[in-house]
Amino acid sequence: MSENQSTPREGQQVIALVDDDRNILTTVSIALQAEGFATRLYSDGEAALKALLENPPDLAVFDIKMPKMDGMELLRRLRENSSLPVIFLTSKDDEQDEEAGLELGADDYIAKPFSLRLLVARIRACLRRSEARAIAQTSEGSETAEKQGEQIVRGRLLMDPARHYVSWDGKPVSLTVTEFLILEALAIRPGVIKSRNQLMDAAYPDDIFVDDRTVDSHIKRMRRKFRGVDKQFGAIETLYGAGYSFSDG
Repeated sequence: MSENQSTPREGQQVIALVDDDRNILTTVSIALQAEGFATRLYSDGEAALKALLENPPDLAVFDIKMPKMDGMELLRRLRENSSLPVIFLTSKDDEQDEEAGLELGADDYIAKPFSLRLLVARIRACLRRSEARAIAQTSEGSETAEKQGEQIVRGRLLMDPARHYVSWDGKPVSLTVTEFLILEALAIRPGVIKSRNQLMDAAYPDDIFVDDRTVDSHIKRMRRKFRGVDKQFGAIETLYGAGYSFSDG
């Protein structure tokens, strides 16, 4: 399938979909158009890369498993010249692929089979973060001070929701949108135990079902990322049978 190019209406955001599965392309495209987005469709990474660089959309969704050029290679080559927000579609058990994709610069990932409503919610969240980062990068003077006032500082943790920026002891930590929202829910009230249901409510839209293991996986991945900059990191505590809490001590 070649690129399905459409002319977006004024102010309409454009989402590029890259997947070798025609059914997924069609189904997701219809769902996104119903939500007010314009879509461009690509069935292989080689065709997508050229188009994404020459005529960037607002966000792209990549499948990892594709012939010719898979999603990993597509993202790696895209990141050489572009900071375009990217969401990965992964198989349910491809944790290594998820981690590798995030290290290459993916903004978030969703495991197949996935809810279209969850995908739309994640796209909207990534777009909001991207817009906020762009605004923050061009802010000066009093506006910058106002943004800094919105930061969350808990001990060695610094979170800046406006820029989707996280650091631990001054060292940056790259989190996905989902991970950021879960950590934010914990850090806002240090020491307070948050159940898995409460964390799911913070990170996922209403009526989206995710099981307990999903939250546990995000927590596990976050800990690994923080331990990448501090081997002794232990600020996210597990209270078995109850949930998780953040300690700023």
